[in-house]
Amino acid sequence: MIESPNRSTAAPAAAALAAAACVAAFLPTIAAAQAPAWPAKPVRIIVPTSPGGGTDIVTRVLAARLAEAFGQSVLVENRPGAGQILGTEFVARAAPDGYTQLMAASAIVLNQVLAKKPPYDTLRDFAPVTVAATLPNVLTVHPSLPAKSVKQLIALAKARPGMLNYSSAGSGTSPHMSMELLRSMAAIDIVHIAYKGTGPATADLLAGHVQLSMPNTLTAAPHLRSGRLRALGVTSLRPAAGLPEVPAIAASGLPGFEAIQWYGLFMPAGTPRDAVNRMQAETAKALQAPDVVKRLAADGAEAGGMSPEAFTAYVRSEIEKWSRVVREAKLALE
Repeated sequence: MIESPNRSTAAPAAAALAAAACVAAFLPTIAAAQAPAWPAKPVRIIVPTSPGGGTDIVTRVLAARLAEAFGQSVLVENRPGAGQILGTEFVARAAPDGYTQLMAASAIVLNQVLAKKPPYDTLRDFAPVTVAATLPNVLTVHPSLPAKSVKQLIALAKARPGMLNYSSAGSGTSPHMSMELLRSMAAIDIVHIAYKGTGPATADLLAGHVQLSMPNTLTAAPHLRSGRLRALGVTSLRPAAGLPEVPAIAASGLPGFEAIQWYGLFMPAGTPRDAVNRMQAETAKALQAPDVVKRLAADGAEAGGMSPEAFTAYVRSEIEKWSRVVREAKLALE
């Protein structure tokens, strides 16, 4: 005869099992509650250009303020090359944990629409965070060039086909595409010299090794004020706030000409939403600081801060716009 278990021992055992099951059920919730809030360690922002360019300037302006807000170091790492593709692709393949980010110029879109087999898809491989700043480029020439207006430059280029060289931060960058749009609309023959970043492209313009370029206003403004370079026109439809004396190219003989450059933060696709939202919120707050607004406005840039959703929609519209330009101008990545 098999004896029934003693009720005095079975009851406590059952109670213990039930308690253990309850604890196990709540363990994920407890773990989540105890998980450190993002960021719990230093954040790295990859800049896909050389130091000294507009992307680098904007990133470093923000990094110090973000470090204060996070209580963590915000490291800026330059990874130039291949017209900003190398650094961009590096972040696209990084772990989606919010600790490796990208400060990209509009080249992230331009490279995609120019390349026959782009190594990334901006909307598939990235989580757009926010626009940091927007600004026009400025058609800039070395003082040795006799042209002092857009019309004079076009006339000079037509008189010297293939003899004027222009520098850019790399194939597919905004300065390159802006100049290609000028070349196409003005029907002139000028030669593109691609560099690994705005810094070296501007250095050779300053040295007179190339005759013209179309850097952003952040990069060009100090050299324009010093007289080392001459501005002929900006790529926005109206004069830039930081360069009010420089006319719009659209009002200087090429109606409808417009090419705005922007800088935006991206994280790898799949990054937790709380990290994306925190980064956007703190970046928008930093961009509202009076000294940051003043610093950007002095060089013709406007502070951003739009939501991730609005930035995603903007990136999509940029892809559509520049895809049309590439098709019509029959451009391809060099």
